[in-house]
Amino acid sequence: MTFVLGLTGSIGMGKSTTAKMFAQEGIPVWDADATVRKLYEKGGSAAELIAGQYPAVMEDGHVSRARLRDLIAQDPAVLDRIQTLVHPLVAQDRAAFLDNATAGLVLLDIPLLFETGTDKDCDGIVVVTAPAAVQRQRVLDRGEMSEADFEMILSRQMPDAEKRARARWVIETLTLDGARQSVKDIIAEIEGDLADA
Repeated sequence: MTFVLGLTGSIGMGKSTTAKMFAQEGIPVWDADATVRKLYEKGGSAAELIAGQYPAVMEDGHVSRARLRDLIAQDPAVLDRIQTLVHPLVAQDRAAFLDNATAGLVLLDIPLLFETGTDKDCDGIVVVTAPAAVQRQRVLDRGEMSEADFEMILSRQMPDAEKRARARWVIETLTLDGARQSVKDIIAEIEGDLADA
């Protein structure tokens, strides 16, 4: 039996760092963002679809995330149309990962886990969290987006409190050591349950 653990959290909460910690503990991780990046590359199946609808966001055959972000800022409805094109391809990739899973525990790293209804495919959910001021500072410190971009993304994500209320486990990401210990504790708990099953 494979236990499918879903990992999610709003932008800037430390989800990618936490997913790496699971990987470092030997847990196979499927990363939604990495899958989208692969699909956006030159020759990627999403790149071809998006080029047909939004040629202005293409750059040397791949989807320019910066151009796409600018277009979405001008017309937020573009995001919904892009997701309609990309989500089925992402779901296919995720299904292939799960079909090939041999480990007792696997992790799905999905920013929009609840928003897309993918939580239904998980046996348990982990939400990463940090105070709102820390979240904002982390995102703006990356230098990749403006405050307006951050607010737009945040407005499309389920509120942090609601995510935490729907999760079986919550990891506070204020310190790396604290987060790493939480990861180890969750793995030990799930592996203990699997051994007893």
